Amino acid sequence: MIIGLPKEIKNNENRVAITPAGVFELIKRQHQVYVQQEAGIGSGFSDKDYEDVGAVILPTIEEVYSKGEMIVKVKEPIAIEYPLIRKNHIIFTYFHFASSPELTKAMIASGAICIAYETVQDEDGSLPLLTPMSEVAGRMAIQQGAKYLEKPIKGRGILLGGVPGVPPGRVLVLGAGVVGIQAAKMAAGLGAHVTILDINMKRLRYVNDIMPSHVITELSSEYNIRRHIKTHDLIVGAVLVTGGKAPKLITRSMLREMNPGTVMVDVAVDQGGCFETTRATTHEAPTYIIDDVVHYCVANMPGAVPYTSTLALTNVTLPYVLKIAKYGWKKACELNPDLNKGLNIVDGKIVHDAIPHV
Repeated sequence: MIIGLPKEIKNNENRVAITPAGVFELIKRQHQVYVQQEAGIGSGFSDKDYEDVGAVILPTIEEVYSKGEMIVKVKEPIAIEYPLIRKNHIIFTYFHFASSPELTKAMIASGAICIAYETVQDEDGSLPLLTPMSEVAGRMAIQQGAKYLEKPIKGRGILLGGVPGVPPGRVLVLGAGVVGIQAAKMAAGLGAHVTILDINMKRLRYVNDIMPSHVITELSSEYNIRRHIKTHDLIVGAVLVTGGKAPKLITRSMLREMNPGTVMVDVAVDQGGCFETTRATTHEAPTYIIDDVVHYCVANMPGAVPYTSTLALTNVTLPYVLKIAKYGWKKACELNPDLNKGLNIVDGKIVHDAIPHV
């Protein structure tokens, strides 16, 4: 199969879909790989690194799409890429269709085979291709939240870990999935007081077993959320509905109950966000303020640490890329039920239940 790796063009997206080591594995199996010039430079991989393992470097994104049968990306295609996607193209990337009717319509019109990383699902319900980026984003949520709590950036002026004689900051985590657990782990490691809410008691029992005693678990409810937002300094939205839109757990009116300078980090922004006031931001302009509450809603958080993120992503996506390249998308999905759940749009038709029909 012919695989194309375009350069990511979303704002400050420095990741690349496959490392040179991954490309080596594809070429070793007699597949052809075309890489757009400087596609890997932001992640620390030069064109020569790809050429040394047998890839062909092409100067433009148009050429990569033209030659590739399967296009492997990190982020969803954006508007200038839509015309490059043709019928029977296999596009393997994060799509997050539920939050973008425009993207959904464009991919339906293209006739392409759209396989979404975020809906590939193992038998145990885990999301193997979403997990590593969720781990990165969960840890970054605390790293960024701690920074934006600083007073010069309009935060409350609180050091999360506190100091001797001064109590630590308070972190509220909504959701005890991969993002939430990683966020809680990082916050607890800094010495913050952490409260994590979820509607799943099994998850809360797991968190209670693995976390230190200053991480408190509670069942999520509107009552508990309203109670905690009044006293917590950093709020992390970490709720995931597989392939679907995140629920709005904090409304606009609830912002007035928070202390001025509270920071909210919405990691669910790719799925529409779990705060009513969420709107996607970029690494160039990551925050905005509503009712004196700082919102950090960057839609590609792991793109800020591309070396770590690219290695972590290739570790989990490459086995699926190899299967699709070997068998074609149809047989690969028949042989692998987990990959079959990644099918979102096929030949102009939505085939995943969580995607709204447009």
